[in-house]
Amino acid sequence: MAAPVKKYKRLLESGIAKFRQLVMIMTKVVLNFKTYAEATGKAALELTRICEEAEDQYDVEMVVLPQTADIRLISENVSIPVYAQHVDGVGFGGYTGHVTAASIKAAGASGTLINHSERRLKLAEIEASISACRAEGLSTIVCTNNIATTKAAAALKPDYVAVEPPELIGSGIPVSKADPGVVTGSVEAVKKIEPEVGVLCGAGISRGEDLKSALELGSVGVLLASGIIKAKDQKKALEDLLSGIQG
Repeated sequence: MAAPVKKYKRLLESGIAKFRQLVMIMTKVVLNFKTYAEATGKAALELTRICEEAEDQYDVEMVVLPQTADIRLISENVSIPVYAQHVDGVGFGGYTGHVTAASIKAAGASGTLINHSERRLKLAEIEASISACRAEGLSTIVCTNNIATTKAAAALKPDYVAVEPPELIGSGIPVSKADPGVVTGSVEAVKKIEPEVGVLCGAGISRGEDLKSALELGSVGVLLASGIIKAKDQKKALEDLLSGIQG
């Protein structure tokens, strides 16, 4: 009986791996709402609906990252993936102020961002957060700032790593132009360490040409925030960004 069980296990693992590869073929656009007033409460829901409409029009997977308090409101009213901005690697118990994987899942989230430069963690904490999310069946995106940290993060087997040099965040200068080597170097490093991990490009992304450049450098999508959220016309800004897929 042991041999057939092992065979079916290998087939299942192979099927899961192929499914993940197919998902990664679709460009992933992850929008971090941070704590911007323009993406809080009802405004967060309105922005998410704009993202949902955009997903229907373009060959793209939109993911939104609202504040923790807004996760349930948004997840109950849209069909696109809703992620948390942060999860701690702790479980139930005396952890006042922490955010657990179980709680964001209960609120309707299907994944989370980990180790953003504005919410930096130590490597052991990143590993604990990934483990907690994996136990709850949540997807993970780990932020990194250079090739070395990308290697370390990839070894922990998150679903994605997002390369974001912190000095370029919110600058309007895309990393794909300012430092393309950190993107291509990260892509190559991840392929060697854990090829199933997808690489996202972040920092300074706001226009269609930025998205196009990020994809040409080997990333499977982008992580962005202020370029869309702080725009006078959020819908137009998002459409301009997604035009990079068609270019």
